[in-house]
Amino acid sequence: MSTLDATGAPAHRPFAGRRGARVGDVVLPGMSGLAALVAVVLIGLIAYKVAAGSRLALSTFGLGFLSHVGWDPVHGRFGGASFLFGTAVTSVGALILATPLALAIALFLTELAPRWLRAPVTALVETLAAIPSVVIGLWGIIVLGPVLRDHVMPGLHSALGFIPLFGPAGPGPGVFTAIVVLTIMILPIVSSIARELFLGVPPELKEAALGLGTTRWEMVRGVVLPYTRGGIAAAVILGLGRAVGEAIAVAQVIGGVDNLVSWNLFAGGNTLAAKIALEFQSSTSDLETSSLFYLALILLVFSLVVNVVARSVVRRVARRQGLVLR
Repeated sequence: MSTLDATGAPAHRPFAGRRGARVGDVVLPGMSGLAALVAVVLIGLIAYKVAAGSRLALSTFGLGFLSHVGWDPVHGRFGGASFLFGTAVTSVGALILATPLALAIALFLTELAPRWLRAPVTALVETLAAIPSVVIGLWGIIVLGPVLRDHVMPGLHSALGFIPLFGPAGPGPGVFTAIVVLTIMILPIVSSIARELFLGVPPELKEAALGLGTTRWEMVRGVVLPYTRGGIAAAVILGLGRAVGEAIAVAQVIGGVDNLVSWNLFAGGNTLAAKIALEFQSSTSDLETSSLFYLALILLVFSLVVNVVARSVVRRVARRQGLVLR
């Protein structure tokens, strides 16, 4: 017999599905823990394989590999300094260009754009992230590269040629073209995350600032940006990770110059990811293959360091804002 409530209707039994709930309580921790374990094991296997493949180069060159400029398969002498330098210059340069543009796009879509314009512009920005990197690389070769070489680079050289970064332009593609291509590729990532962060700012804070007589820019500078700076830092570092690991598009436009470390952005160069993507299948010796694994190991360590730095930045900002992160 079922119990009756005050109105005479059968009372709801709150523990009718208790047995199913108990099964869920047992299965959920097991499945989620298994998924986390698979991720950890996968990362460990990747790290082990990369480290094992680079063993020959590590024993042959040691840490001198990091400072040696040159890639000579004929004489068996390899170094990663030029690729480290090219990776750092292209990634940081792309981040410098993309960050203010991405924040401006996010602020426009959340604070300034009319409602009828927000949805199509947001869709177009997100579509940019879905374009394959090889397509962007082809566009960089056919369209972007000639425009930069014939119009942008000469103008920058004539105006800022006294700075070593803006030396004479070379005849082919170079580091500056790769920076612009990477800027296009990381722009939608940073802007999409920043837009979600700006939408998460409590409206009461913005309305209170405007009610005190601040301008819209003062409200953005004093409320929106400080409230979201931890997330913005994480978004920027995520964009940096994308720029560091991009291979195909960069390999198509950077020129593939291995034995050069130059501060001239208009000269050719190469990066860690591009070198691995282009040379691994065509390596001619075990030592060259191991040296490419060495480059992959450097890239893996750099990616781990970037993620650790990102988490520490987010935690530090969260502590200042009184938030608790696990």
